Amino acid sequence: MEKVVWWIRRDLRLDNNNALKLALETGLPVLPVYIIDPNLEISPSIPRQSFIFAGLEVLDDKLHDHGSYLILRRGEPVEVLHDLVRQHHVTRIFAEEDFSPYATRRDNKVAQQIPLVLVSGLTINHPAVTLKADGRPYTVFTPFKNAWSKLPRGKTSAWQPGKSLETPKNISTLQIPQFTANPHFPAGEEAAATRLQEFLSEKIFAYHQDRDMMDRDATSMLSPYLKTGMLSIHKAWDMAEALLLDPQKENSSQGVLTWQNELIWREFYQYILYHFPHVRHEAFDAAFRAIPWRDSYQDLQAWKSGVTGFPVVDAAMRQLVGMSWMHNRARMITASFLTKDLLINWQEGESWFMQHLVDGDLASNNGGWQWSAGVGTDAAPYFRIFNPILQGKKFDPAGKYIKKWVPELRNVPESFIHEPWLMPLDLQEQVGVCIGKDYPQRIVDRSVSRDRTLEAYRQAKNKSQSL
Repeated sequence: MEKVVWWIRRDLRLDNNNALKLALETGLPVLPVYIIDPNLEISPSIPRQSFIFAGLEVLDDKLHDHGSYLILRRGEPVEVLHDLVRQHHVTRIFAEEDFSPYATRRDNKVAQQIPLVLVSGLTINHPAVTLKADGRPYTVFTPFKNAWSKLPRGKTSAWQPGKSLETPKNISTLQIPQFTANPHFPAGEEAAATRLQEFLSEKIFAYHQDRDMMDRDATSMLSPYLKTGMLSIHKAWDMAEALLLDPQKENSSQGVLTWQNELIWREFYQYILYHFPHVRHEAFDAAFRAIPWRDSYQDLQAWKSGVTGFPVVDAAMRQLVGMSWMHNRARMITASFLTKDLLINWQEGESWFMQHLVDGDLASNNGGWQWSAGVGTDAAPYFRIFNPILQGKKFDPAGKYIKKWVPELRNVPESFIHEPWLMPLDLQEQVGVCIGKDYPQRIVDRSVSRDRTLEAYRQAKNKSQSL
């Protein structure tokens, strides 16, 4: 009997899934297949891998409720799919389209040999449809947003609980590899739906005021679920949009609009990766591809370990390791510090974040790092350098975030928490922290580093203009 494959990639959910919907509409038995691709396989110790495996376990449980189960394979996708086509009379493969350079190459290779149907779902609007009048892609966020906002929204369909996938029971499958569950991010679409509902019921209405405050639980923390597709971006957008239409919420729209703006930034970075795949390996702005970055193993390790001597930077870097996640404002502060204060290549930071973030998304991570370094599309000007002291005072005024993640500073008075090196020696003794011993001295003199950075960027720009 003929069958079809639902090839699961970044859509670990049953609800709002166009690929699954089209597979079901064929009326044929559906094989839900996830392939552990050796080209994408990362160490199980990397949190994102564990989160995916945890999500697959939850998905498998849900599939069993609908007369099905997860078919897990490992290998080159085209070879695995060929085997399924040959052994189980598969006539078509349905998958949600991905836009990374590797995913595009992989899918083109599969489509040349096997009937592959790619459907939308990773983004609200396909990156190919938002173009300038002359047919070229946008490279600045605001014009992109204005054009994007005028487009009709793509749609996804809700899962019908009574529908069976009718997956045959005799198909071999691997066991899901062992994983370490992240207590901060329970896996699965139900956990994602619960977190979305909790955010939309309260926190979203103050999001525009509180989202940058690192000492508050004010963000949605939905990024891991959007990254893996445990949550549909369409569902997230539509539920937020419904709040704008609710007459009882009409005076609370600013928070909703601000959050939706962040979702459009996600669309923008996927769009940039789609149209300019070279950003995966180099700066978007050619003028800054020749910055004379410093090669300082010691400074890079201090940054990675959260022992730079700048409390807000250290707190953020320790949160990254402790939670496998980092507050967005903290991401900007730490990225600016690495690239502008230490003058270390943004790609070092991009790689470290991808190694540790449970929500590590190629497009968003790359776009964020290039923005902070001032080398990307629509980037922060190269001369804008975050002051980590002022950033800490503004977005963690009482030092609660710092004291949570840098416990050696927990007894430091609020007046010194952002500049502990200013504490008199007797006060250091009194609170039990000796700067330089219990907590490190600052690894960089910011009065010198700013000029050094500006000169390095000027050199790169002048070199580019002379070519």
